[in-house]
Order: sequence, then structure tokens, then C-alpha cells
Amino acid sequence: MEFQVGLWNNDWNSFVRFWFTVLLSLHVQFDLVASCPKECRCDKMYIYCNERSLTSVPLGIGEGYKFLYLHNNQINSAGFPMELHNVASVETVFLYGNQLDEFPLNLPRNVKILHLQENNIQTISRAALAQLPKLEELHLDDNSISTVGVEEGAFREAVNLKLLFLTKNHLSSVPIGLPADLKELRLDENRIAEIDEGAFQNVTNLQRLLLDGNLLEDDAIAPGTFKNLVNLKELSLSRNSLTMPPPLLPSVSLTKLNLQENQIKDIPVLVFSELRKLEKLDLSTNLLQTVPQGVFDGLRSLTYLNVRSNHWLCDCAIKWIVFWLKSLPSSVNVRGFACHQPDKLKGMIIRELNLDVLQCPASTEIDPWLTRLPPSPSPPRRTTIPPRTTPVTTMSTTVFHPTTTNPTPPVPNFPPAHYPPYEDPLKISLNVVNSTCVEVSWESYFTVTAYKVTWVKRSQNLMMDISQERTVPGEQRRLNLYDLEPRSKYRICVYILDSLNSYRPGEDTICSEIRTKSASKNSNNPSELDQVAQQDVTSTLLLAGVIGGVVLIVLIILLSLFCWYMHKKSRSSCSSSKWKYNRGRRKDDYCEAGTKKDNSILEMTETSFQIVPLNNEQLLKGDFRIQPIYTPNVGIGYRDCHLSNNSIVYCKSSNVPGVEFCHT
Repeated sequence: MEFQVGLWNNDWNSFVRFWFTVLLSLHVQFDLVASCPKECRCDKMYIYCNERSLTSVPLGIGEGYKFLYLHNNQINSAGFPMELHNVASVETVFLYGNQLDEFPLNLPRNVKILHLQENNIQTISRAALAQLPKLEELHLDDNSISTVGVEEGAFREAVNLKLLFLTKNHLSSVPIGLPADLKELRLDENRIAEIDEGAFQNVTNLQRLLLDGNLLEDDAIAPGTFKNLVNLKELSLSRNSLTMPPPLLPSVSLTKLNLQENQIKDIPVLVFSELRKLEKLDLSTNLLQTVPQGVFDGLRSLTYLNVRSNHWLCDCAIKWIVFWLKSLPSSVNVRGFACHQPDKLKGMIIRELNLDVLQCPASTEIDPWLTRLPPSPSPPRRTTIPPRTTPVTTMSTTVFHPTTTNPTPPVPNFPPAHYPPYEDPLKISLNVVNSTCVEVSWESYFTVTAYKVTWVKRSQNLMMDISQERTVPGEQRRLNLYDLEPRSKYRICVYILDSLNSYRPGEDTICSEIRTKSASKNSNNPSELDQVAQQDVTSTLLLAGVIGGVVLIVLIILLSLFCWYMHKKSRSSCSSSKWKYNRGRRKDDYCEAGTKKDNSILEMTETSFQIVPLNNEQLLKGDFRIQPIYTPNVGIGYRDCHLSNNSIVYCKSSNVPGVEFCHT
């Protein structure tokens, strides 16, 4: 008995624990569902509190949400409750377009991506970033951050920070104490006038560094500033005040170097000699007139060179460039070598110049290797070496004069023969996914800052709708275009953007056209199904309208015919039960109208016979008589004819022979 009681107690305890667990889980789930603040709208993993004129973060944000939208409000730095820091599920917070004047405290402790651009942030403290140990991407663009407003080592507290964007601020130098794992740093559009040699010594994993639009001069960049950035792939120094490229550039991994829109006049012959992986070099919009022979020889991986908007002087010193350009494989894209001086050659393409038009001093002799183009990218071999003397430099071109000595002449270092398999800087591919979606993919054999994709619908009369566009980062190579119209023709273009997000039409641009599919009723795309349903409703209404119109027309025609028939019949029929004389015919034409009780058929008779109406009883008994109406001498006479069954019919007068023709 005690055993049974104990067993029952154990079962009861298990039963209670089971239902307690179930109720607890339901309570937790209920809390997750019901934890949306009343000022916001919640949908699955998203909390939308943006554009609601909020001055502080709403209370009641519970667990289970990953994305918190608070942008375009009026939230100030004191509007972050302490309970917000304990929300562990939120990983992305959007706070741009508010009224923050310092880096906010009490943000969700596990946030990974934080957008704080377009505020008025002036100070950043170590304590604020120490609360965000998992922060990986920080956007602080377009604020009022100065060098003195950043506490030393503040960014180092974000130990997992990979991307730091500080574009359009008031920094006068590179912040001290950057996190070691930083991979991308944007400091463009600031007031940086000096960079210390140790500014980047702790960020050896940095892959992308943008310093465009600052106040940098040649002496402002310490020698060796970039040398230790062994993983750096892109360095951008455009829109500064440099008169020559900085020395000791990172040579291990650098693939893209932007030096456009400076004041570069001279380029040392060995400044690019170690950049063997450099693919894209931009020297456009500078003050270059000439470059020394062999300056590009070390660029073994070069695929794109832009030297537009320089003051190229087409004289004897430019001859080597003519031969160098003609020796390049077609896969190397070189743009901008056009004469600026003298006036007679202004605007002419240097590659297409005739060497006879280039004026050289009388004592100047071009190196013999320049007079023979190599059949392949490998250096030419010569068996005969003309006598040489000590080289004499004239107008940045090395020339030699005959003598008795035989020094080895300089051998041009042509790029290797391994280049991308296509000639165009861009290749685009379009794939129709369904009737409302097209997948756009492209290839580019040089690295760019960003791409712009535009698409516009073309109608049958060759007119185009309003063009739509979207900008994507330079690493992206694919984009899906949604909400297109079924069975429509679109023109899609991909543009290469520079660091200013500007582009020149026709340059580094490729376009293609494609037609979307017809809408299918079996599609799973909601937008496509809506369009199909809308088309079905429209088609049904149109069909119903056509059928209704046809039926209405038929009814009108039938009604018209009926009215016409009745009108005609009323003119040819009698309207009373009495004999009527028709004045329009002969006097012997007449008709007889039957009554409602008369079921016999009446018709117009001949001039000498009449069909006498008989009721149903007479027809059943078979009593009837056919009687002439009048005699040949137009005499008319009638008398009663009594039958055996007491029936009376009308008979001819007795003065006519054979008058009675009665039948019973």
C-alpha cells in the first residue's frame, strides 16, 4: 500500500512538472509575441519605430527581434533606457537621421551593425564602445567628429570591429588606437593634413583605405606610412594636394591605386616598380606632361590605366609611349593618352601618332629597341648591340651616342601574356527569372569602388519610361530587378563609378536589352500573381461587357422586329367581332373576327365560299356544311336548314337547284 502511494506521488510530481514546463514555454512565447512597443510595428524579426517623431527609444522591446529601426526621428543622446542594453537578440540598429550629439550608451549589448550617420555626434568615448564587444560594422558618416572629440583608444574597445566609416567629419588626423582586426577604413572628406608613420602600424589586416578629399601634401605623409599594410588591396588618395605619388607604397597585395585629382607633375621612375599585383591605376586630372621611360614596367598585372585630363606634351620624349601602347595586349585598357601640346597636335591620340611629327633635337637618337615592336610580350633578343657611351638624359628620355664601348642597353619589361579572356572592361549577363524579375550579373577585370545599374522600359513606339537606378558596392557582381512588367522590353546598363560615385557616360559602361516573360497563373511570385489576378479581372470585365453589349443589341433588334410585325398585323387585321368592309379592296372582300370562346381557325375566303366557325362539340359530332355565298347571278338568299339532331345551319335559298348539302 505504501509502495502504491509513493508511485502515485511520483507520477503526480512528473505530471505537475510536465504541465509547468508547457505553461512556462507558452508564457515565454506569449511574451515574445506581446513585447512589441505600442509606438512601433513589429513583424517577425523586425521592429519598425522609424519616422515617428520619437525623442527616445520606446520601452518594452523584448527578445526575439534582430533588426531595430529607429532612423529619422528626434532621439537625443539621453533617450536610451538602461533596459535596452539587456536586449540580447538585436544585432542591427538603424539610428541615422536623429539628434545625437555623442556616441549613445545603453545600446543592445550584442549589436553587430550600427548606423549612426547623419547626426551631430561630436564625441566618442571608450566606455560607449566598450559596451559593444560584438560590434563589426560602424557607420559614423556625416557627423561632426573631430580628432579631439575621439577619446584615445576608443575604437580599440570594439575588438571585433571590421568596418569603420568616418566619411564627412572634422578629423584633422587619423584616430589613434584603431582595432587590430579592422579591414576597411573610410576617412574621406575630412580635414586630415598629416599622417604619422605609426598611424596604421597596428592594423596590418586592413584591406581598403580611403583618404580622398583631404588636405594631404607630399610632406604630410611620412615615408613608410603604408609600407606595413601587407594586406592592403585598395588605397585611394584622390582629391588631395600631392605633387607626386607617395614613396614606399604597399607592394604585397595592392591591386588598386587612385591618385586622380591631385597636382602631380612628376613621377619617379621606380615609384611603381614593386607593385607587381596592381591591376588598376588612376592618374587622371593631374598636371603631368610626360613620364620617364620604363615607369610602368613593374606593373606586371596592370589591366586598367587612366591618365585623362593631363597636359601631355607630344614631343620627342613621348615616343617611347607610342611604342609601349602599341606593344600592349588588347586586354590592357589604357585611356587618356592624348596630346595637349603643341597646338598643332592638340587632341590627337598618342597611340596613333606618326613619329615624323614628333620634334626631337638634332643630336637625339631614339633607342633602337623602340623602332622594332616585339612579336610577343617577351622582351626582344638582339645579336648586334650598337656601340654606346655614357647615357645622356634629354627631356626625360634616355638616349645614347655612338662610341667604342658596348654597355648593355635597357630592355623594356613588358607585361606577361596572362590576361583576362575578354577585351571589354565589363561583361554583362541577363537572365529572365520570371515575368516580373530579371537577374543582372556582370564581370569586371579591374576593381572599382561601386557600380550603378539602371533599367528602363521600352515601349513599342521606341519611347522609354522613367529610368530607375541602383548603386551597389564594388565587390558585388549580381543584382535582381523586381516588380518589372510582364512581357515588356527593358534596357539595362551597368556603369563603373569612381570614389565620388560619379560617372562619365560612355566610359566603362555596358548595356543590353531583354524581354520579360508572359505572366503565368502557376507562378509563386506574389506580385506576379497579383498582376495575373488583376489581368484576369480586367479580362473578365471586358468579356462581360462585350457579351452584355451583344445581348443588348440582339434584344433591341428583336424588339424592333416584333413592333414592326405587330404594327403591320394591326393594319391588315380586324379589331372587332363584326363584319367590316375594307374600303381599299373590292366590296366582296371581307373578314370575320373570332371571339375568345371560338377555337376555330379563321382565314380569308375566296369570293364564293366561306368557312363557317364551328365549336368543338360540332366538330366532335361531325356536323358541318359548306354553303355557297351567292349565286352566279349575284342573288343572295339564306334559309334555315334543320337537321335531325335539331342543329341549324345556313342554307342557300330554295330557288336554286341543289341548294342543300347537309351532312350529319
